[in-house]
Amino acid sequence: MILGRVVAGMGGGGLLTISTFVTTDLVPLRRRGLWQGFGNLSFGLGSGLGGLFGGWINDTLSWRWAFLIQVPFIVASGLLVYLTIKIPVKEENMSRIKRIDFLGSITLVTSLVLLLLALNSGGNIVPWTHPLVLVSLPLFAAFLLAFIFVEDRVASEPIIPVRLLLHRTVWTACVTNWLTTMAVFAILYYGPIYFQVLGLSATRAGVRLIPQSIGTATGSLGVGLITRKTGRYWTLNAGIEATLVLAVGLVAGTFDASTPAWPPFVYFFLIGVGYGGMLTTTLLALISAVDHEHQAVVTSASYAFRSTGSTIGISVAGAVFQNVLKRELWARFAGRDGAAEVIKRIRDSVGAVHDLPPEWKDGVLAAYMQALTAVWWTTFGITALGALCSLAMGEHRLHKNLARTEEDEDED
Repeated sequence: MILGRVVAGMGGGGLLTISTFVTTDLVPLRRRGLWQGFGNLSFGLGSGLGGLFGGWINDTLSWRWAFLIQVPFIVASGLLVYLTIKIPVKEENMSRIKRIDFLGSITLVTSLVLLLLALNSGGNIVPWTHPLVLVSLPLFAAFLLAFIFVEDRVASEPIIPVRLLLHRTVWTACVTNWLTTMAVFAILYYGPIYFQVLGLSATRAGVRLIPQSIGTATGSLGVGLITRKTGRYWTLNAGIEATLVLAVGLVAGTFDASTPAWPPFVYFFLIGVGYGGMLTTTLLALISAVDHEHQAVVTSASYAFRSTGSTIGISVAGAVFQNVLKRELWARFAGRDGAAEVIKRIRDSVGAVHDLPPEWKDGVLAAYMQALTAVWWTTFGITALGALCSLAMGEHRLHKNLARTEEDEDED
C-alpha cells in the first residue's frame, strides 16, 4: 500500500508540475491566471467526483476497487497526452538525465520521510520520548541541512535554488502555499472522519466535500478572470486569504455533534474558493517575480512546497488528533474492563464508534469531538500564519505578451 502510494504520488506530482510548466511557457502572464483557473476547474471537478465515486465504490464493492477503477482513466489520459501534446524536444534523453539533481532529491526525500516518521509515530505508536522519535528528528534536521548545502553549493541545476528562494516574493509565495495546503488538506482528511463519527456513510461524507471542489474551481477561475482584466493580484490575494481564514474559523468554532446539515456545504465551498484563489495568486506572484528562464524552477519549488505541505499537514493533524483522542478516551474509560483493547479499536477505525455498547457511545462521541476540535483549531492557526505570510508578497507586473515587453501591451 505504501509503495503504491509512493509511485502514485511521484506520477501525480510530476503530471501537475509538468502541465503547469507547459502552460506557463505557452501563455503570457496576463492570461496565465485564467488558464490556471481552467486547470483547477478540471482538477476540482475530478477531485469532487472522484471522492464521491470512490466512496460509492468503497460502500458497494471494496476499497481495492477504488484503486483498480482508476487504471482505465489513467491509460486513456496518457494516450490523449501522447497524441495531442506536440512540443519540440531540444535535448537528447541522456543529456536531460544528466541535468537531474539526484543528490538534492535524495536528501530532500530522506529528510521528509524522517520528519513524517517522527510525526506519525510520536504519541501515537510510541511515546514522544521513544528512541525512534528522538533519532528521527535530529536526522531530519541533518538531511535538511544537507539538502540546503547541495542546492546552494553542489547541484548545477538544483531542485530549489537557494538564491531564488531569497527573493521576498518567491519565498513568501512558497511558504504561503505550504502553510495553506497543510491546513486545507488536514481539513479535507478529517472532514469525512467527522461526518462518519456523526453516522454518515463514506458516500454521504464524500458528498459534503463536493462544495470544496466546486469552490476551488470557482475561486481559481474567478481570480484568473479578474487578474486578466486588472493585471493585479495583491489586493485580490488579501481578500482571498481573509475568506479562507473566515471559513476555517467557522469550521473550528461551530463543528460539533449538533451542527446542522447545511453549514458544512457553505464552509467547505468557502474553503475551496479561498484555496483555489490562493493557488492562482501565488503562482502569478512567483512567475512574475523572476525572469522567464527561471519560471519552471520556481514553479517546481512551489509544487514541492505544496506537496510536502499536504503530507505534513495531514501528519501534524494526525498527531494532534490521535494524542487528544487517546488522552480523552483514557480519561473517560480507564477503569472499564477491557478498556485498552476497546480504546485501541476505537482509535484504529472510526467505524468502531457505532458498534460499541450503549454505555460507551456518548463518551466516545465526546472524545472524538474534542480531538476533531483540536484539529480544527490547529488548522485555523496554520491558515492564519499562511495569510499573514502572503501579505509580504510583492506586486509585479503581469505582461500581456511572452516577451514581457511594452510591445502589444494595449492588446488583450
